[in-house]
Amino acid sequence: QVQLVESGGGLVQAGGSLRLSCVASGNILSSNVMAWYRQRQGKQREMVAMITSGGVTDYVSDVKGRFTISRDNAKRAVYLQMNSLKPEDTAVYYCHTITRGIDVWGLGTQVTVSS
Repeated sequence: QVQLVESGGGLVQAGGSLRLSCVASGNILSSNVMAWYRQRQGKQREMVAMITSGGVTDYVSDVKGRFTISRDNAKRAVYLQMNSLKPEDTAVYYCHTITRGIDVWGLGTQVTVSS
């Protein structure tokens, strides 16, 4: 059974930075695609960034140039460096992967950006 645990959220002023971490436990492979999603209040959950096992990345348009996703397969970890944060980045951020055809989600970490 795979589990994902996020950390690193918090309250930050606009223009500030946060680094989210996600650590996986259980039967997870370094070949898994890993992703960060977020859910703003009253909105649907959306993918923010993803990274393949080979390090290929993709981002939603409104975070490009501000957020960077990375992974450390030896530590079974994926990170999201968030710079130049805006109030509209306020959301619960979730770590996600798919293993054996099953979606796996962490419990999420709250990011609040004050103006």
